[in-house]
Parts: sequence; C-alpha cells; structure tokens
Amino acid sequence: MNLPQKYKILIITLSDRAFRGEYKDISGPRVSERLETFMKSEGWDYEIKNKLIPDEVIMLKELVVNASAFCDIIITTGGTGIGPRDITIDTIRPLLSKEIPGIMDQIRMKYGSVNPNALLSRSIAGVRERSLIYTLPGSVKAVDEYMNEILKTLKHTLLMQYGIDSHGKTQ
Repeated sequence: MNLPQKYKILIITLSDRAFRGEYKDISGPRVSERLETFMKSEGWDYEIKNKLIPDEVIMLKELVVNASAFCDIIITTGGTGIGPRDITIDTIRPLLSKEIPGIMDQIRMKYGSVNPNALLSRSIAGVRERSLIYTLPGSVKAVDEYMNEILKTLKHTLLMQYGIDSHGKTQ
C-alpha cells in the first residue's frame, strides 16, 4: 500500500460562542498552522479544511462519519472536558474502530504534572475507516501542548495506517 499523493485533513472546532461570533476561533487555525509546518517538513502534499460548528452531537457525528471516508486526519478542538456542552468525546468514541490511548495518556501525564487541570481532559485518539482522529481541548495553549506530542508520532502513525512497516527503518 502506498501513501497518499495528497493528505486530506479536516479540522473541526467545536464552540458555541465562536460559532455565534462572540469571539474568533483561534484553536482550529493553530492546529492548521502546526500541521502545515509538519507536512512541509516531510515534503508531503496536503489539503487542510477547517470547520467551525456549535457543540452539537448530530453535526459532529455527521461531519466525522462523512469525512472518515476520504480524510487521512481529522482533528477536533474543543468539547473534551466535563462541562454539560462537552460532547466531543462521547460522540467520537463510539465511531472509532480502534482507539489509541497511549498518546493522550502521555499528554495528560506530561502536562498534568505541571498543571493538574490538564488531567481533566478526556481527549482520545483513534482510527475510523481511513482516518486518524485526534480530539484536542479548545485552548490554544492546550492545542500546542497536544500537537507537540502528536507530531512526534504522526509520521509513524500514518505509515502504520497505510500498512507500511517502518519499524527499525529510517524513513
């Protein structure tokens, strides 16, 4: 199996207030910026689309189900806490065919040792169809922390997703 000629990436920001225009979404664009830098460093062609939606289960589920048929990476930002409108994890988890708990556990432990509030995130990562899915908190600081760790493993994760064995090989 070969890697895609062009990686398709969807970034979904969940925020009732940003959706209503009460403030500008900055976490979704920050995810885009971090991914653009990574993809360019790998020399990979890519297309990133951003979508801003309210914290609504049906909208999120439809977006993820439809996008997982053609996107290589889906990243959400927002809705990973324990508040009454934090629906991301409960919506995404049942859609996954495989969960990847280690990365999010590592992020929570690493950043939670400095800021115990980071331990309240319920973020998950996993696979649905051909898509890698990562759910990030909504703050820009948390986006940077999560992306710092996700990007360390993203190349290997994509290779695994496409059935390419790179264990012990330099890419």
